[in-house]
Amino acid sequence: MSTPQQTPAPQPSSSPAGGASQAQAEAAIRKARGALKRYRFMAILTGVMLLILCVEMFFKYVVPVDVVVDYMGWVPFAHGWIYVVYLVTVLDLWSKMRWGFGRLATMVFAGVVPVMSFILEKRVHADADAKLAALEERYAA
Repeated sequence: MSTPQQTPAPQPSSSPAGGASQAQAEAAIRKARGALKRYRFMAILTGVMLLILCVEMFFKYVVPVDVVVDYMGWVPFAHGWIYVVYLVTVLDLWSKMRWGFGRLATMVFAGVVPVMSFILEKRVHADADAKLAALEERYAA
């Protein structure tokens, strides 16, 4: 009886390219930078819409002003759909950067907690930019 040969398991990589050629690495970094730009835009837009939604809810339930509520009835609907697009951009960036589930959960919740999307966007952008800059240096050499 012969024993099957064991092949070594592939080593996990922290880079988006995963040990690929320089051209593939550059393409992966470019895609990650595009995902970061889309995330940044959607995080800011989601945060602004959430603040507008809070103002609308304030005028609807705390200080009933019928005129304001009549003109702002579109806000919950718009925020809901913008949040869905935000979730897609979060998943896109998260998968390209290969972050953990804790970061994913935090980014998801940032779209429903007022002001949190602005704070987290700044932190996520700094972390992702630093990681991508390090990868660019690594593959440029």
